[in-house]
Amino acid sequence: MSFRRSGMSFVAMCAAFTVGGSAMASTINQNTSWTIDRSTSTTKYRVVAYGDSIYAGYNGGIGSVGRRAAPVVQGEYLAQLWNTDMEVIRRTKSGAKADDIYNNKIVSERSYMQATNTRVVMFEMCGNDYLQARSAFTDQTGTCSYAGLESALAACASYTEKAMQAINQYATTAKVKIVSNIYYPGFNADNVLTGCTDSATGQKVNKRAKFLPLLARSNWKTCSLAEQYGFKCADSFAEMMGAEYDSNGDGQIDSEALRYRSGESESAYVTRITSTLVGTLRDANTHFVSSGTSYDYIQSDDTHPTYLGSTISVSIFSGSGSGTGAPQYTDSQVVGGKNPDYNKNGHDKMGWESSKFNPATP
Repeated sequence: MSFRRSGMSFVAMCAAFTVGGSAMASTINQNTSWTIDRSTSTTKYRVVAYGDSIYAGYNGGIGSVGRRAAPVVQGEYLAQLWNTDMEVIRRTKSGAKADDIYNNKIVSERSYMQATNTRVVMFEMCGNDYLQARSAFTDQTGTCSYAGLESALAACASYTEKAMQAINQYATTAKVKIVSNIYYPGFNADNVLTGCTDSATGQKVNKRAKFLPLLARSNWKTCSLAEQYGFKCADSFAEMMGAEYDSNGDGQIDSEALRYRSGESESAYVTRITSTLVGTLRDANTHFVSSGTSYDYIQSDDTHPTYLGSTISVSIFSGSGSGTGAPQYTDSQVVGGKNPDYNKNGHDKMGWESSKFNPATP
């Protein structure tokens, strides 16, 4: 076993996108099926995950993806809890924006969640909207325009809601439906000034100070919509950006303090993230599980989560790959709903966060 921290090849850059440069418009399908095969079971249920390169398990190339991306981690916990086999279907498109994922994955490939053995449907979809808007904003000179950032937020909210409506319509046998909100890749790198100036102040704009409130508004809208449509909201922002101890002495574990709270207004949430608790936010390249121990949650592209273990080969022509294997961990290794590596890499942490919503029975 090893933790993957892969860089981007030139071909992959053309297929997906980069952080800090111009966001790429190209997309690539990376669809996989992985079956977690337990020796004690012949019954098989299904997890279906829709999304972009995050759920794809993107690892810097187009010929393979990380096997244990968040949806497979979720499936491993379900297999152990239910003592059944789990088929994890990932229908993903690296580089895709929210409208593309909604139209060409969730709707066009709805048959995957319509299977009668489907028990969990999960999705994430807005990362590339914001990456591309951020890249365009970074390239501005003269007077800053924030229209592109606001358009990304509007598109994210609109297609997130449409996705929930569609999944509710099609996934009739799902016991739980989950949406993941967005962490902040490039948190440290964005602590710089842009080339454009604000029309009101005449000053250059700190990128992070501008993007963080936008991302907070987006995450509040995502989790609020989840409550409205009967979804669970996996708070990837809190888990990826907050330490697992109380770093500021306020009596709360940082990651818990950063969580979305049911009933909290958008303005109150944004204030809590961008002002009250902003000092506890940490770049996910250094995720502290204690005051003296940290793990790298982000690959060297400063965008995608790290993962544990091997890869699944994906055809460069069809974009598909599949496989079967035993669970990564024995039942005795999963204690209190946590495997031994649940907080040692980005994908395991995201998958563990989603697993909190696992139904007790299928």
